This record gives sequence, C-alpha cells and structure tokens, in this order.
Amino acid sequence: MKQHILIIGAGFGGVWSALSAARLLDKHDRNDVRISLLAPQAELRIRPRFYEPDVHTMLAPLDALFDAVGVTFVQGAADSIDATNKQVTYRNAAGIPSTLAYDRLVMAAGSRLNRPGMDGIEQVFDVDQIEDAAHLEAHINALKNLPDSPARNTVVVAGGGFTGIETATEMPARLRAALGETANIRVIVVDRGPQIAASMGDGIRPSIIEASRELGIEWVLNTSVASVDAGGVTLADGQRIESSTVIWTIGFRANPLTEQVEGTRDPQGRLHVDAHLKVKGQAAIFAAGDVAYAATDALGNFAAMSCQHAIALGRYAGNNVAADLIGVAPMAYSQPKYVTCLDLGAWGTVYTEGWDRQLKLVGQEAKELKQQINSVWIYPPAADRAVALAAADPLIPVA
Repeated sequence: MKQHILIIGAGFGGVWSALSAARLLDKHDRNDVRISLLAPQAELRIRPRFYEPDVHTMLAPLDALFDAVGVTFVQGAADSIDATNKQVTYRNAAGIPSTLAYDRLVMAAGSRLNRPGMDGIEQVFDVDQIEDAAHLEAHINALKNLPDSPARNTVVVAGGGFTGIETATEMPARLRAALGETANIRVIVVDRGPQIAASMGDGIRPSIIEASRELGIEWVLNTSVASVDAGGVTLADGQRIESSTVIWTIGFRANPLTEQVEGTRDPQGRLHVDAHLKVKGQAAIFAAGDVAYAATDALGNFAAMSCQHAIALGRYAGNNVAADLIGVAPMAYSQPKYVTCLDLGAWGTVYTEGWDRQLKLVGQEAKELKQQINSVWIYPPAADRAVALAAADPLIPVA
C-alpha cells in the first residue's frame, strides 16, 4: 500500500505544499507515495483581494492543476485530528462524516477573523471569506434602494491595520459607483491607536495620511467600536456614528483545528514549528501558512499571516513532508526578504522593503506593482506538470 501525505486546506499554504511535495517525489522518481488535499472546494480563493469589488471572480480552480501533478482532491471540511492514530475526521459535501488515514500530515487550514462577543456583532460585515465579502458587496450595491441619509452614506471600518486600510481606501470608489458621484459619502476608520496607522510604522504612515486626506477618509483615534445596532455604532468613548455599513477588520486567529494538535502556540493560535516546519513535539505533522509560527531568519523575525509568507511556507513544508517520508535531507525554511505593498485605493499604493518598512515606491508606480502581485504573482501556476512542479521549488523567491 502506498504511503500517504495528507494536506488540510486549499489556501496558499496548502496548494503550494501539495505542489512542492509532488515536485520532490517526482525528482526522486517515487511512485509509492500518494498526496491528498482536503478542503471544502477545489479552488484557491484569492483572499488578499477580498476588499475589491467583483469578489466572486477572486478564485482559481484547482482540479486541472491537481490532475496534472497527481494530487488527489478530497472535498470536505476537517473536524478533528487524531495525531496518535494518524487520522483526520471530516464531513463531506453532503455532511456525512468520514476519516482519512495519513503517514504525514500538513496543517494548512488558514486563519479566520476573530469576531468579539459584542452587542450587535451579527450586524457587522467583513471581508474575511469570499462569502462574507460577497455579502458586503451585495449590501453596498443595494444601498441605492435606501432613502438618502447620513447612515446610508457612511461606512465605518473598525480597525486601522493592513486589512482595514485597504478596505477603507477602496470604499469611496465603491460607494460612488453604488450611490452616484454626487452622493455625500463618508468613510470613517475607528482605531485604538494614538495616531493614523500607528501600527504601520513611520516610513509608510505619511503615504497613508496623504491618501486618507485626498480620498476623504476620516480617522477616529484612541477608541474602539463598543456596540453596533441597525442605525450605527457607539464607540468606547461614547461617540455615536450613524451608519448602515460597519466593517470589522480586527483580530485574526489560526484555524481552531490547531488546538487539537499538542504543541506550543503563539497568541494567535499558530503552532510553533522547527526549521523544517515540523510542529515541535510532533513526529508526523508539519504546518504551513497562517497556522505556522515560523522564524523567517536568524534576526528574530517570524512569518506574518500573509500570502507572501504562506506561499514560501507551503513550498518548504511540502518539500520537507515528502523528504521526511522518503528519507532524504530536508531544507531549512528561510525567507529573509520582507515587503509591504499596501493598496490605498484611487490614490495609489505604497511599497516598502524590510521589517522596518523602508519606502521604495509610492503612488501609481507602486500601484502597478500591486496589480501585478494581485492579478498574476499570487495565482497558482498553469495546469502543466513541468511548469507547476518547477514553480514549487522552495528556493524560488516569493518577493
């Protein structure tokens, strides 16, 4: 019977784990190992683009690609992991439970937005999953059917981090497309920070401030959203903002499946892994993408929850899970280059390099780079075996 590599998740970490494992097995001419990937859909959902309109197009089918490289897709949602007996319980598309045994497992189940237990949280929108972003898009497009009012014309974005900024700066154009160019729109970012984009660093902040000013984005600082109702939000400092559209962008956590694997976790629930991305304390489980707490270099930097790191983590995890199974030398994960490419709507984009975010490109020049990243670089390769396997080499730089 063939040995079995099982990968949970069809996000960036999972897809590139599958391709990289197939690459190493092909390189060593091993036909005695099979690769399966378990996920609800055979598609890579391009999550970094969910703040944009036309979100239903932000996915890439995977069936032909998996067929080309010999990866078996299993449709279903993982429920539990039994590390002792090396098996995963899942529910198929019909909701019927089943199990998959494995010899090696790659956890690549991704992360989810962490919604707090706040009054009115059920009325809040987000751009976390494609269904959530599509729900927001339908809501925005339907605003024109409501009477003209400050609440109808106002969007409140809770959180001034990366996702919050990209969502907010895209929103003026989306609102005008829905309500007309003459609509008296407002986009307000509510953030706990003491200054605009405080968490983004001084190198990038001036561009965010300038873009906010030109786009008419308002920032309410040193406070947070305390409750939401049908008419708007009440802030922790008592302020009231009338709004029919509140978007939550604060707090991401690793998939709860990580809690079923014995090991050390960071505050976001990510599993600590060694240099080869094997979960510390586990003999047969690797982790990639947003569930992995992995050192990117020897300087104390760790992978962020981003496709930039998930793609590379997947390439290394897939290579190493196959290497571990067939007894060849693994590769130590290394990703010393870190970049930030922050979309600022119609104003443009700001591009930085390094963990200290050294400014490199600003405005439309950076916007062209962002569009290249979003529309080409982060998509999976063509469904051609040779092309796909070559693209999965861990030594190919992501950024």
